[in-house]
Amino acid sequence: MTNGDALVLDACGTDIHGEGALLRSAGAARLVELPGGVRAWAIADAAVLRRLLTDPRVSKDPGRHWAAWREGRVPDDWPLRIWVSVRNMFTTYGADHRRLRTLVAKAFTPRQVEAMRPGVEQVATGLLDRIERTAASGQPVDLREGYAYPLPVEVICRLFGVPADRRAAMRSVVDTIFDTTVTPARAQANALELYEIMRGLVADKTADPGDDLTSALITAHAEDAGRLEADELVDTLILMLTAGHETTVNLLDHAVTAMLTHPEQLAAVCRGEYSWSAVIEETLRWQAPVPYLPLRYAVEDIALDDGIVVGAGDAILAAYAAAGRDPAEHGVSADEFDLSREDTQHLAFGHGVHFCLGAPLARLEAAIALPALFDRFPDLRLAVRPEELATIPSFLSNGHIAIPALVGPPELSGGGRATA
Repeated sequence: MTNGDALVLDACGTDIHGEGALLRSAGAARLVELPGGVRAWAIADAAVLRRLLTDPRVSKDPGRHWAAWREGRVPDDWPLRIWVSVRNMFTTYGADHRRLRTLVAKAFTPRQVEAMRPGVEQVATGLLDRIERTAASGQPVDLREGYAYPLPVEVICRLFGVPADRRAAMRSVVDTIFDTTVTPARAQANALELYEIMRGLVADKTADPGDDLTSALITAHAEDAGRLEADELVDTLILMLTAGHETTVNLLDHAVTAMLTHPEQLAAVCRGEYSWSAVIEETLRWQAPVPYLPLRYAVEDIALDDGIVVGAGDAILAAYAAAGRDPAEHGVSADEFDLSREDTQHLAFGHGVHFCLGAPLARLEAAIALPALFDRFPDLRLAVRPEELATIPSFLSNGHIAIPALVGPPELSGGGRATA
């Protein structure tokens, strides 16, 4: 659907890849309308997007560089407001971004991430044990609810010291942030609840600090407020504890379903012909966990291919799912999951100075979780036809509502492996 010269994006994300193909057909950029009537230039061409993500004329600071925001044309009840109103490294530019990123980056060095391996393995084993107990009855298990979702949530909560009694509430507000079908009133109420949870966490850790990243950030604020302001502290926690795990949840979701719907490629992985790393990278290319990521802004006029000019102060929407399937980079088979593909480059974790800090941790979690799952349950198969797997109602999050699967041998649990 179009509104004037703008393509109205489907807030439900019903056909993310069909929409992506439509965006790519428009050339270097296409004017789109987001929920709430806000407009932006969607960039679906992989080469153009890669250039813009490293272009110093592209900012993430709405207060300085988004004309509609500065001029008050973005309503207070805009459903996606939380994505740009927070003040953390996700929405800053230049020196401010470097300052905030530096404070968190030390927790995601290769050495620090590798030190998390035993903890990730422990979480994965515990979840697999639970799946095995649930599956003993022969009934299907939900691999998203029982594995893909709780594993990264548990890991990030441990890293930031989130108490167990706060995690259910945190999950609820995170899910609502990514649900782009909620009403403006629900989005506003959810943002208030999110801030209440995060401020409560800061208060608890201030009174009783621990060996976790939240306590470390509080210490940085207390020692030098110039490095981290109070609002920036809370907003940094919002970034890391919300969007920080969503990518990994959907990566695991789609990697599992890719293997279950491509049994011949799963068999090749099990024979050692392809690595689990290859599975991870092809999954990220084929099914970007976050299809679109709001927003960036043109600091000055930027001339693109095809004579398109993104004007100074215009918003820019990175279309990661569309870029991952760009035939210009991946040929006519770009829509296919193919572990024999030589070039699996993608932008699923971003590019340039805003490249996802948590990417090494996400890859580590997937590299542990995937072989652990298929080694434990070699007869694992979908309990429904692939076309019955419903997607979550969002154009910002790419995953399934549920992944029903059977664990035991077919003669014990009934039915055969569902394939694409």
